[in-house]
Amino acid sequence: MPDSTATVIAAAREFLGERLTTNAGLRDHHSHGQDTQPPVLPDAVAFVETSEEAARLLALCNQHGVPVVPFGTGTSLEGHATPVRGGISLDLSRMTAVLEVNQADMDCRVQPGLTHRGLNTHLRDQGLFFPVDPGADASLGGMCATRASGTAAVRYGTMRENVLGLTVALADGRVIRTGGRVRKSASGYDLTRLFLGSEGTLGVITEIQLRLHPIPEATSAAICQFAGLDGAVEAVIAVMQSAIPVARIELLDDVQMAACIAYSKLEGLAATPTLFFEFHGSPAAVAEQAAAAEAIAGEFGAEGFRWATDAAERGRLWRARHDAYWAALALKPGHQGIATDAIVPISRLAEAILGAKQDIAESGLTAPIVGHVGDGNFHTVILVPPEADGMARAWDLDRRIVARALTLGGSCSGEHGVGIGKREFLEQEHGAEALNVMRSVKTALDPRGILNPGKIFLN
Repeated sequence: MPDSTATVIAAAREFLGERLTTNAGLRDHHSHGQDTQPPVLPDAVAFVETSEEAARLLALCNQHGVPVVPFGTGTSLEGHATPVRGGISLDLSRMTAVLEVNQADMDCRVQPGLTHRGLNTHLRDQGLFFPVDPGADASLGGMCATRASGTAAVRYGTMRENVLGLTVALADGRVIRTGGRVRKSASGYDLTRLFLGSEGTLGVITEIQLRLHPIPEATSAAICQFAGLDGAVEAVIAVMQSAIPVARIELLDDVQMAACIAYSKLEGLAATPTLFFEFHGSPAAVAEQAAAAEAIAGEFGAEGFRWATDAAERGRLWRARHDAYWAALALKPGHQGIATDAIVPISRLAEAILGAKQDIAESGLTAPIVGHVGDGNFHTVILVPPEADGMARAWDLDRRIVARALTLGGSCSGEHGVGIGKREFLEQEHGAEALNVMRSVKTALDPRGILNPGKIFLN
């Protein structure tokens, strides 16, 4: 351990006490997320409980040049939480308070360790909900840091559209507030959007002002199945181009569907390409939306709709969708999983997904496809065989899928972020000069480079 790190640990213990720990088990827990990047142990883990504690620790680390890596629930998929240069893992999981709810204005202020499910549990008796649902029960701070989205983004937007303001502790210990409670402002630089998606490289988010939405009067879900993947994808494009306000529209290919049937014990469904729909609104509006989507899907070979208006049945179906990652891993015990995260304009979705399916076939690997296809975002869970060349083959497949998405005008990441896993694609996607501007922003806010080093930029 470097002397500078030992100095920081000793000084931090003066105000954190036993919440600053070098326990081996806790360091191991904070050495990685849910990804395939090699784990790296932090030198210590700090459990902060206030913005002031986070700021004080950052100022101390900045003074001594010690790296700081924010940590929420550890569900990230691109190595964001891995402390590649050691230092302090700054754990925000104890900051779980709902600080205020403004029911009339449909907004709230929360601490970053609160999860989106925890927030919705708190809100359920107030007729409001927070719609961004990435599947995993991620912390809201981590969701801000990665600019997360999920199944409901097609209607309600991503974290970008649902965060009104932030409190951020900067590298030197200053604390700033960005944004506010109003729905729009033409005042000054949009610092809120600067920190959204910055993955802990520009500051540590310690409070979040969120936009809320009314719980819909009626909700209906449906599943329809197709003989071929092309029909399912074309149906998605047609539904979206028809401006039907679907709340969720998810695609599972035949391999992913087989995995979900086995893992989640889904009965009466075939292992064929499948669309999951959900509709929100008044009872009349939901019925109209559903009928329109069913008619369009039928034109592309949908084999009937299976409806679920009962809350328990809807919950079971969507739980199966949210467990798709674990279902995929269960297909090949002993295999790791690399989750790709390509996104393309909706008009290019068929080319992207069918091309990915061909890439998978040529690779000889198993890689189920699942996606939030209403906004052009899809994932493959590449199952990495335990052979010596397994990881290299998997990353080669990932690169082919991303390369096609970029060629089609898309992005290497629709919602998982960059972290370590997507760094190599940023210059191709954004251009060298734009990347240099990003580096300039990083240098301005973190001149000593202590905040989550080794992420987003290759060097």
